[in-house]
Amino acid sequence: MFLFGPVGPTELLVILLIVVIIFGAKRLPELGKSLGEGIKNFRKSISPKGKEDDSNSDKPQDPTKNE
Repeated sequence: MFLFGPVGPTELLVILLIVVIIFGAKRLPELGKSLGEGIKNFRKSISPKGKEDDSNSDKPQDPTKNE
């Protein structure tokens, strides 16, 4: 499956170290936020148009549920 085998914790640590060296520790939260927003927008764009977000609060409540 993978070209060089499965990625273990040592390899992940090396990748993280390289990312910190390249971008710096101060920019990592900004990069994470940007990446998260990009993934969210991508998922939103590929989802069907008729499907609503699950967090929509104006949906009618199920009367059989006791909260």
